[in-house]
Amino acid sequence: MPEPRPDSGRDADFQPDEAARSLATRLAYLPPEEAAAALAGEPAERAGSALALLTPATAAEILWELEPGARTRVAAAAPGGRGAQWLLVESWEEGTIGRLMDRPLALFRPDTTVGEAIDRLRELTRKAHIVYGFVTDDAGRLVGVFAFRELLFARAEQPLSEVMVREPFALRPELTVIEAAREVVTLHVPAYPVCDAERRLIGMVRGRTLFEQEAIEISAQAGSLVGVDKEERFATRWPRSLKFRHPWLQLNLFTAFLAAGVVAFFQDTIDQIVVLAMFLPVLAGQSGNTGCQALAVTLRGLTLGELDPRSHRRLLAKEAWLGLLNGALVGVVAGGGMVFVASSQGHADAWTLGAVVLAAMTGSCVISGVSGALVPLTLRRLGADPATASSIFLTTATDVVSMGLLLGLATLLLR
Repeated sequence: MPEPRPDSGRDADFQPDEAARSLATRLAYLPPEEAAAALAGEPAERAGSALALLTPATAAEILWELEPGARTRVAAAAPGGRGAQWLLVESWEEGTIGRLMDRPLALFRPDTTVGEAIDRLRELTRKAHIVYGFVTDDAGRLVGVFAFRELLFARAEQPLSEVMVREPFALRPELTVIEAAREVVTLHVPAYPVCDAERRLIGMVRGRTLFEQEAIEISAQAGSLVGVDKEERFATRWPRSLKFRHPWLQLNLFTAFLAAGVVAFFQDTIDQIVVLAMFLPVLAGQSGNTGCQALAVTLRGLTLGELDPRSHRRLLAKEAWLGLLNGALVGVVAGGGMVFVASSQGHADAWTLGAVVLAAMTGSCVISGVSGALVPLTLRRLGADPATASSIFLTTATDVVSMGLLLGLATLLLR
């Protein structure tokens, strides 16, 4: 998580002391429960100042881990009225734009004159860092946005309706961080208004906050692949890390037993053709790599919004074709290796064994490529994070298929 800094749209007269800065640095690297425990015993003013140095989403998560009484005191002590906003964002789903919202301060009506707006902005900028002015109608709907440069070149008697940008771009609070980042990828501005379905202005998100949170979400994907919770940090205590990780390891153990069961089922074949055991990890490793390549491309496509339901079949067909080609090419080399090893051991069916390895390698790479795309797509369809433990499920599929194909074909052709 980035180091907390007080200059990202904070109050101009908000000057936290060194103790608050030090506390904020500690909180930034702790999961919410442990961060809340770290606030215990701290004065409400210091706790509020420290939370104000964090992103709104992080501050709200920590605040809601506090006891109700402490939560109220810290929220009330937060500078600039931020505490009220932190208490509101809990109504939005975790990972959405609603959790990142700040309270917009520079609100105006369309008939406000430029001169009146400048006078009011002089007062507001003494207390807060203002980037844009937001223009709303009587119902609170966003109808325009203006930057200070528009006021600089306008006449004092002009209404804001003549200088503002009409129907400006706005985010929806229910968007996920990744979805929002995708929408603003070509629109890099210091702040984005947030509106509800009726286009009522309900908040604003600062660009720095959005992209910091996006970096956190993306960095969590690698851990999610193997069951590491995104809340776990370097400073997380070992009992909590154990709680996060151990259930997934038990699941991985169960899936490993499935692969072991395949080997046990063909034990007689292995006993008769011992050289097959040498090539089991070769097939598992190659097919696993093929599946991980497909998994990486699929996760990237889902993250960037390149994959819609209509493109899923095309993706699966592409990965199957790539698996076939790659499997056949590496299968030729692996099959040649099998012929060499089996011949050196005086095995009469060396060429048949080579053909078995070629066929098993090709088939397992096809299925692992399809699985690498299918696992995250299935998790997304079920409403889960497509990265969640994908690697565990993929490894199981590739191990079972590769070992099953090799031993099954050998049993069929050589016994």
